[in-house]
Formats: sequence, C-alpha cells, structure tokens
Amino acid sequence: MVLLQGSSREDGNTEYLSNLVVKGLPYKEIKLRDFNVRPIIDQRHDEHGFDPVDDDYDEMITSVLEADLLIFATPIYWYGMSGHMKNFVDRWSQSLRDKRFDFKAEMSKKKAMVVLCGGDHPRVKGFPLIQQFQYIFDFVSMPFEDYVIGHARKPGDIKNDVDALQKARLLNEQLLKVEKM
Repeated sequence: MVLLQGSSREDGNTEYLSNLVVKGLPYKEIKLRDFNVRPIIDQRHDEHGFDPVDDDYDEMITSVLEADLLIFATPIYWYGMSGHMKNFVDRWSQSLRDKRFDFKAEMSKKKAMVVLCGGDHPRVKGFPLIQQFQYIFDFVSMPFEDYVIGHARKPGDIKNDVDALQKARLLNEQLLKVEKM
C-alpha cells in the first residue's frame, strides 16, 4: 500500500484524515512535497517520445508500481487537487510511453482510494474532484474503491468533522480485515 500525500503543509488536515485510514496497516508514505517532480513537457506525440527528466519521479513511480493499493490524499485547492498531486499524475503520460513497463497493465492490478479535505462546502464542491480521480483511474483501468471528504478550514479543524472521521475509521476497519486475510 502506498499513501500519496499531496498536501503542501506538514501535519495538515488531509494528512490527519488519511493517517486514520491507514492506521495499523503496513504502508509506504510518499509526501509529494518532499520530492522534486518537474511539470510535464508534453511530448506524447513526438516521434522520439519523452526526453528523460532529471527529477525524483522515477523513484516515486517505482514505489507506486510495487503497491497493490494507492491512496491519493490531497487538500482541495481551488476546487481541484494540489499542484504536487497534479504534477505527479500529469507525469503518468510519460509513464504510458515508457518502454520499461506496461503502465496501464500494471496500474490495472491496483486499487485506489481518495482522501480529500477542504473548507468551502467540500462534500459538494469537492465532488467534481472525486469525478476527476474516477476518470483518471478509469483511464488506467484501476478500480476506485472508495473515498472520504473532510470539512476543515484551518489546521486541526478536521478533528471536528465527525462524519469524515467515522468514514475514515470505517475504511480503516475494512482495510484491516483485508490485511488479516
């Protein structure tokens, strides 16, 4: 299991909520803010394909490809995913053309979950982001298992969102049952 933390803030609401989902489980956490992932230069249709990029993306995608479950955790920034998460997902276009692996086939063997937090009616205004993740996962044939959306405006506010905390704990219970099998 890999937990992809998309927040730019250490110990923020999104991290708190996603850590409840993975509590007591073996997982690798990748805090995207701690890695240098350069924005994509779109060379999908160039004859030679993508030029190599000198950054940390290869290290991260290797961990992703080794996992069976991916948890995408991001605050809702301007009604979308964080820039850290967006740069990471955009680079999948490069992986799709990378001859080292069959990216779509590998991603289809994984499952995905999403954890979001936002302050401006996130269960309504964050839903298009859930749909965006659904389309991303559909594109690589990765099953979308579930999601939780938390309401939190300031640091620590997530601790007051009883519904999101309950949903995160429920997801955790489900994952713990699967882990014991």
